[in-house]
Amino acid sequence: MKKLRIGIIGTGWIACRHIDAYKQFDDVEIVAAADIVPGKAREFLDHYGCTDADAYETHEELCAREDIDAVSVCTYNSQHAAPAICALEHGKDVLLEKPMCVTMDEARAIREAEARTGHFVTVGFQPRYGANFKKIKEVVDSGVLGQIYYVVVGGGRVMGIPGHTYVQKDKAVVGAVGDIGCYGLDLVMSAMGYPKPQTVSAKLFAHFGETPSKYWDKNQIGKFTVDDDFAAALIRCEGDIVIDYRASWAMHMDTTGDTMFFGTDAGLKVKAPVGCCWDSEAGDLVLIKDDENGVQTQTVIPVEGTEEDEFMFEKKVRAFVDACLGDKIPPIPTSQIIYNQAIIDGIIRSNACGGEVAVDL
Repeated sequence: MKKLRIGIIGTGWIACRHIDAYKQFDDVEIVAAADIVPGKAREFLDHYGCTDADAYETHEELCAREDIDAVSVCTYNSQHAAPAICALEHGKDVLLEKPMCVTMDEARAIREAEARTGHFVTVGFQPRYGANFKKIKEVVDSGVLGQIYYVVVGGGRVMGIPGHTYVQKDKAVVGAVGDIGCYGLDLVMSAMGYPKPQTVSAKLFAHFGETPSKYWDKNQIGKFTVDDDFAAALIRCEGDIVIDYRASWAMHMDTTGDTMFFGTDAGLKVKAPVGCCWDSEAGDLVLIKDDENGVQTQTVIPVEGTEEDEFMFEKKVRAFVDACLGDKIPPIPTSQIIYNQAIIDGIIRSNACGGEVAVDL
């Protein structure tokens, strides 16, 4: 059996999820890890029983290893692009945690490196592997909705500001939008085949992160420097589609609302459980359309095999391993996620200027 030799770049919390998944597979070997904090990579590897693996303090040293086939990039947001590009240039395939990066220049540079090297990047959106996510796309792809013209999507936490590097602007750049808001965008954009975004009008709020309360760890006063613990945006896409978008880390509300697809022939509602976040399972699906007598009906669409996030995460990592060992086709390609990134970039720019901006592709 050929084993895929993996290096992990960045050894914080999300890297623990990656190594837990990799260790489930007999055809994977963890051979190295890198972290800029001295000793952190060694401690990480030893904790997970990878005592024979090598530890580095720079991603450049790890990527220079010719015997490493692929890497997981688990750094904080502002450091996603550089190690991903370095790995590609050293002949490695890349599983890149979401969001893809933080600027469109970085997104384009990643895409150019893929084209130049012939290696690939897949972006880490594990909800793609959930049963609800797949069923939503199946319904949309069936054509039963007709032409989709308006979409409402939310997602987030009622009381869940994460802290640490997630709320430090120099590291995360953006808050709730980049942490969990990108999941909601991927849900509806993927279901519709990733229509090209055209304009964004957005507003970011930080009422809870900047004011210590039950929503925020009082021991981290002054460390919240990102611009958002809540975001709202109106996104225009090709095909006369408008997306009404929300993302939350904290709010005096039990949900940002159901996800809804408005179509010319029918509508699809994805009911949002209280406190729903797109890295967990979505709710029931309801198809709303007229019967032969013109009476509006509601039909619950059963979803089989709804899974917990940990299993979706494992499936994400397994799909990457299979692509590396097999057809080299990225399961979640940057050709799609660059649109997701362009919307996030538009949200940041729109909030800064206080008006609508054109999407920069």
